[in-house]
Amino acid sequence: MMYLKMYEIGGEKLLAVCDKWLIGKSFEEGEYILHVSEQFYKGEIATEEEVRSALMDATNINLVGEKAVRCAIDAGILREEGIIWIGGVPHAQIFVI
Repeated sequence: MMYLKMYEIGGEKLLAVCDKWLIGKSFEEGEYILHVSEQFYKGEIATEEEVRSALMDATNINLVGEKAVRCAIDAGILREEGIIWIGGVPHAQIFVI
């Protein structure tokens, strides 16, 4: 399961998606620290289909976790090279220009 949260800011749509089990946890990798905060990521529980649909509507996307990242890859908007790993957890940001 994943959390999906959409923010609308000045005509832009920021989408935050994370695997449910990651909420509230922090991960480190060298100089990188990733905190999966409830305030930013915890929205509605979403299916893969709901996440893929929201991905197509967003202008800025923040993904954390294997399921969340896989949805973007399957939707054709993210390639494996666009993923960074922090403490064993995949993370990606996508900006639609």
